[in-house]
Amino acid sequence: MGLFDMIRGEFVDIIEWLDDTRTTLAWRFPRYENEIKNGAELIVREGQQAVFVYRGQLADKFGPGHYTLTTENMPIMSTLQGWRHGFNSPFRSEVYYVNTRAVTDMRWGTPQPVTVRDPDFRMVQIRANGTANVRVTDIEVFLRQMIGTNAEVDADVLSEQLRGNVALAFSDMVLASGLGAIDLQGRQVELSGKLGEFVNQRLSGFGIGVEGVTMTISLPEEIQQAMTRGVARGVEAGGFMNNVDLNRYQQMQAADAMLAAAQNPGGGMGAAMQAGMGVVLGGQMAGAMQGTFAQQPQQGYAQPQQGGYAQPQQPAAPQQAAPPPLPGQQQFHFDNGGQAAGPFTIDQLRQYVSSGQLQRDTNVWTEGMAGWEPAIAVPALQNLFPLPGNPPPLPPR
Repeated sequence: MGLFDMIRGEFVDIIEWLDDTRTTLAWRFPRYENEIKNGAELIVREGQQAVFVYRGQLADKFGPGHYTLTTENMPIMSTLQGWRHGFNSPFRSEVYYVNTRAVTDMRWGTPQPVTVRDPDFRMVQIRANGTANVRVTDIEVFLRQMIGTNAEVDADVLSEQLRGNVALAFSDMVLASGLGAIDLQGRQVELSGKLGEFVNQRLSGFGIGVEGVTMTISLPEEIQQAMTRGVARGVEAGGFMNNVDLNRYQQMQAADAMLAAAQNPGGGMGAAMQAGMGVVLGGQMAGAMQGTFAQQPQQGYAQPQQGGYAQPQQPAAPQQAAPPPLPGQQQFHFDNGGQAAGPFTIDQLRQYVSSGQLQRDTNVWTEGMAGWEPAIAVPALQNLFPLPGNPPPLPPR
């Protein structure tokens, strides 16, 4: 090889991109004043695409392969530079390499919680996060919107666009689905593909797209605890969440909090919390029992059965019911219109005497008696009835 051939060989450029990061999406070939020699070699590897840009205009594109740059394989550049009869070395042009492979496992998350209208818990704020694979889908749009005058675009620059647009797309997807928070979490794998469609609609203006989107939806801690307690207490799956009431849920939270405080005797508020828990829970139980009794119809007395009287539900007392009888007190049944009522203590029977339901000749029975006898014939009950023929004393004059 002669000296002239050696000198000429040194003017032949080799344009290539050796990328070992796999996170760079675009890279500009560094060249002093962007001058490219006639007959330069262009090497484009698999997963790459080379693009020539002349004065801000997109020119010729080259896929994977080995090229020698001539007028014949650069028709757009020839038109832009006016090469009617070929070109002479050198010529000016920017060369960008674009990574056409997908950048995998790019993480995203909602920076702010998204409010969801839920049929069980009303308004719930949820969060979501996951991963996505990002790929350049339109090189011309990508160069114009993402590269500009930058010499390199990597995944860190793209992650900002990804996180912002995925969060907005997630809100759009939740609104379009019309599902509550519980259903969203239960169908998050199914909805991941739907989320990818919403993301691609937003990212199409940047020349990039996503694929392989994964999504994990997080519910507030108090909602998760409510679901756990519902399962732990034996409530049928689905029934608790479909019939839960926010007021009941808040009452349950308050009761659990007071119970935990009451079980901590070392705390300064232990005694106060025990008293407060008793008042609150007692009021709730009384309200529940009142509602239950209001819904149940009044039951009558049982009919007499062969061999004696059945012990039916006792009639309503004229006054407020007294506390349960002390142990050892004698209790009596009495005939209330052919139906056995009782058992009652002697103090309780005094109320029925005053109301006229229990009279001297009313049959009564208590444990140890052979059969029913009139009340006046029972020594323990004789004091309940005044003796006949003794009028009350006259008032003083």
